[in-house]
Amino acid sequence: MRNGLPANERNGGRVLVEALRVNGVDTVYCVPGESYLPVLDALHDTSGIQTIVTRHEGAAANMADAYGKLTGRPGICFVTRGPGATHAANGVHTAREDSTPMILFIGQVDTGFLGREAFQEIDYGQMFGSVAKWVAQIDRIERIPEIVARAFSVALSGRPGPVVVALPEDVLFGSGAVADVPPVRIARAAPAAADMAELRALLAQARRPLVVAGGSGWDAAACAALVRFVTASDLPLAASFRRQDLFDNRDRHYVGQLGLGVSPRLADRVREADLLLVIGARLGEASSSGYTLVESPEPRQTLIHIHADPQELGRVYRPTLPINAGMAQAAAALATLAPIEEPAWRDWTREVRADYERHSTPPPAHPELAGVDLAEVVGWLGKTLPDDAVVANGAGNYTVWVHRFFRYRRPATELAPTNGAMGYGLPAAIAAKLRHPARTVVCFAGDGCFMMYPQELATAVQYGAAVVIVLVNNGMLGTIRMHQEREYPGRISATRLVNPDFVALARAFGAHAERVERSADFPAAFARASEAGVPALIELCADPRQITPQARLD
Repeated sequence: MRNGLPANERNGGRVLVEALRVNGVDTVYCVPGESYLPVLDALHDTSGIQTIVTRHEGAAANMADAYGKLTGRPGICFVTRGPGATHAANGVHTAREDSTPMILFIGQVDTGFLGREAFQEIDYGQMFGSVAKWVAQIDRIERIPEIVARAFSVALSGRPGPVVVALPEDVLFGSGAVADVPPVRIARAAPAAADMAELRALLAQARRPLVVAGGSGWDAAACAALVRFVTASDLPLAASFRRQDLFDNRDRHYVGQLGLGVSPRLADRVREADLLLVIGARLGEASSSGYTLVESPEPRQTLIHIHADPQELGRVYRPTLPINAGMAQAAAALATLAPIEEPAWRDWTREVRADYERHSTPPPAHPELAGVDLAEVVGWLGKTLPDDAVVANGAGNYTVWVHRFFRYRRPATELAPTNGAMGYGLPAAIAAKLRHPARTVVCFAGDGCFMMYPQELATAVQYGAAVVIVLVNNGMLGTIRMHQEREYPGRISATRLVNPDFVALARAFGAHAERVERSADFPAAFARASEAGVPALIELCADPRQITPQARLD
């Protein structure tokens, strides 16, 4: 007998946790709930899986998304039914738009109660049907290994994304002799030789080509192969929105990011290009500046589109050459192509790079600037942080400074939500620090962004995640204020913030904290924060009139 059961029998919670272990899971993020107590009990006896308890389900889902970005494996999140699931929906949407592999397990009412609007009951198929790649509900204990295996397969195959699995309480408490199944293996598409030959022929005819790299599914080897391909033919490369870490920004072939706050000159270069080689990116609304840089359905430029999901090819744009391939397979194939001899675009590459260097160099502060110059702070961090430092952020106008002036150097060092989810940065930074405790992890957050999940400082303190938070306090919701000024000049409505004492708040959690009012004081403050040995918060007093790096409010 084991736990009151015959030796060959286990309850559903133990069957589920073993299926996770078989598939290589080493961390789960959760807010506990009575709806999945057998899972929590099984995790108690599973030494190879660390359980991170957050203070909000949204933060748990964001940590799972960050884990997926950092590792390429599904981040695992457990929440309870009803309110727990609705809170976690934020992270599911982020994983969907960011193409991040993630599996959200949700407690569910007993199967005998389904359809009666029982306590905290939700139909998760309806709730998540348009957001998750797949939504399932396990109806029998015998099917747990099968459905968990399929969840991993769906989350990782093609365009990665989130999967939601509902766990009825009676299935978890039930018992039976259930056989485990081996870990899943993922099939990856590879480009055909004929497609690669046509790609090279199209490229050889170009005079103003531009490579655009983005999406997920990249690993260090794929990024290294991309560098070899771009270098061999002296091609300019831009990153899609919040994918700047795919290519060393210091490399002379890197020319900037296509997204919110795009350089106007880079936007012009995309329009001027006669060939776009898009690898992994969807060219969504943010990266295409509202579908204006690349027109739908018929782009002006010759479009070669490589994507892991065949359904993405031709969905918005009709490519001249569509290629269905995983990123590792595509990059490896590109790296073996014969270089273009004496390409016609050498001057073009140098010019586009020069545009980027001018745009990404912090300009002198405005003479009327009050408080900290965020451009100077971000530029200093870009020169000071180690190459493997992880930089996380959420959403808000403060991110325009980060994406413009910070130069990313290595893969999986940028944690930023392409769906514009406020609050993402702190949970993501905590997940990164727990995953890589020896690396520097910096979280940028606006005052509004930080207040979405400030309680996760308690999680950071509890688990010893010594992240450094750079909190940009301008006393308002800056992005909305910017749009407000454009549409309704001078009519401020619902964008002013009355904030707590952030230094006192952080210290109450047990974190190191200090306030910086002058740019010159930031380096010393950052050094103290980095050496504190505990989570740290540096509040930057920012000028509310400096709404973007180049624009000021009257």
